[in-house]
Amino acid sequence: MIFRLIRRGLAALGLATMAIAPTAPALARSNSGPALWQVSDKDTTIYLFGTIHLLPKDSRWRTSKFEKALNGSQTLVLETLIDEANPQQLAAVMASMGFSSGLPPLTTRIDAAKRPALEAAIVKTKLPRPVFDKMETWAAAFTLLGVQFQTLGVQGDQGVEAVLRRSFAAAGKPVGQLETNQEQLSFFDRLPENAQRQLLEGAIENPDEMRSKFNEMLAAWLAGDVSSIGKTFNEDLQTSPELKAALLTRRNYNWSQWIERRMKQPGTLMVAVGAGHLAGDESVLRYLQRSGYKVKRLQ
Repeated sequence: MIFRLIRRGLAALGLATMAIAPTAPALARSNSGPALWQVSDKDTTIYLFGTIHLLPKDSRWRTSKFEKALNGSQTLVLETLIDEANPQQLAAVMASMGFSSGLPPLTTRIDAAKRPALEAAIVKTKLPRPVFDKMETWAAAFTLLGVQFQTLGVQGDQGVEAVLRRSFAAAGKPVGQLETNQEQLSFFDRLPENAQRQLLEGAIENPDEMRSKFNEMLAAWLAGDVSSIGKTFNEDLQTSPELKAALLTRRNYNWSQWIERRMKQPGTLMVAVGAGHLAGDESVLRYLQRSGYKVKRLQ
């Protein structure tokens, strides 16, 4: 179902645009570690690393093979860059895209049986109730999902991208992006209303179930179990071709094209994107292989 995608997706596909609360037990690192690949030719090496954007505090996932690739990379490229020194910039983008006039009340956009759960979730945000009626349905889903993730204790500043970005900044190495914040949010903004409403319903699902699914995803990621990650995302997207195209396949193809262009320049870099983009038959890796590139798995 779509609700599983939205909950996994914001953590494993990217679009980490929410404030997440702290505190959670640390995760033990698996023996193998998250999956890492390499595409290279005589003068260019690109490491491809699948990430999770939100993690509990003190999560341990770095391995010796990963550290070698990291230290050898001259540049880091992420899905998008959030300007932590200027959070108002992202807030302004969200406000311009996520609010509209003349919308029906938010509670009327889901089944009547789920409205009490929606109202309870809105109360937890501590935002004025009328604000939600002015939100696009996808934006309301984002806001409510932020509260859901608080129950997991995962943090954006502990996520892989944040950790890597700090590491490269400390070493004086550049960090780039594949998409702007506005481009990422536009994927949701352009979804048909029925898909947006499915996201909203998913954002108010049972927190206990969410915790269980999130832990499953973390375990698969830590173990480098790419097959399980790919299977999960493919199953979750079966019911919504629009969502699959918007969040996964189009972006994967676009990123593979970026990598192909970058392969024509010398140097070594690391491209770190959500783990779901590097798993399955329509992954970035598959598109590269279809173009004739040899993708070597390092761990």
